[in-house]
Amino acid sequence: MSTERGPAECWLTDMDGVLVHEGQALPGAADFLQRLVERERRFLVLTNNSIFTPRDLAARLTRSGLHVPETAIWTSALATASFLSSQLPGGSAYVIGEAGLTTALYEAGYTLTDTDPDYVVLGETRTYSFEAITRAIRLVGQGARFIATNPDVTGPSPEGPLPATGSVAAMITKATGAEPYFVGKPNPMMFRSAMNRIEAHSETTVMIGDRMDTDVVAGIEAGLETILVLTGSTAAADVARFPFRPARVLDSIADVVDLV
Repeated sequence: MSTERGPAECWLTDMDGVLVHEGQALPGAADFLQRLVERERRFLVLTNNSIFTPRDLAARLTRSGLHVPETAIWTSALATASFLSSQLPGGSAYVIGEAGLTTALYEAGYTLTDTDPDYVVLGETRTYSFEAITRAIRLVGQGARFIATNPDVTGPSPEGPLPATGSVAAMITKATGAEPYFVGKPNPMMFRSAMNRIEAHSETTVMIGDRMDTDVVAGIEAGLETILVLTGSTAAADVARFPFRPARVLDSIADVVDLV
């Protein structure tokens, strides 16, 4: 990395695979969050999942022993609402998604409708309805612009992978020929909107993630210093296969505490 970077004033960290795994806090996560608060660093915890509101996620983190205020959580749903309100303030959307997405759009001043919307917005949901997907296909066919919160094709569950936003988006694309604009990672827009939220600058912001193909590549494209931790999706042996590198590869979030 360039030596011109200043000390890290702001921190962005992925949630799953960095701070928590299957509802359990990872070793060092509580110490890391405590250190951010002690040093008065601005920070956000990020997730590509658009199902939950920040309040829901803060409660889930509390149950795992991690205390993160809801104002310090940034989801792909919030990033999507922020993007749409900057593109077309006070617009309308037909939404396939859960409370995380509908609440974010509503709070951004959007009208949710299934009649002649400006956008079709697809997010994560536990129960994809064939009827809702059919409606989305028809509305996109009639000219609604197609937005999706994140491109992840599967999500985890105790029984195995579940189809996620990217898979359903592919179905709508196949039926309409329209490609969605994905707002979440690996689109660096996700990090830029997060930085805007906490008034951060790329030169003094660090991004911590567990995936080379989303967190690290988006962090690099957003101009951030990137740290890969090996407690999630990407294994140490995989790093060399990618044509880009994080600034640091560390075993876990516990190794980041002394860098704050």
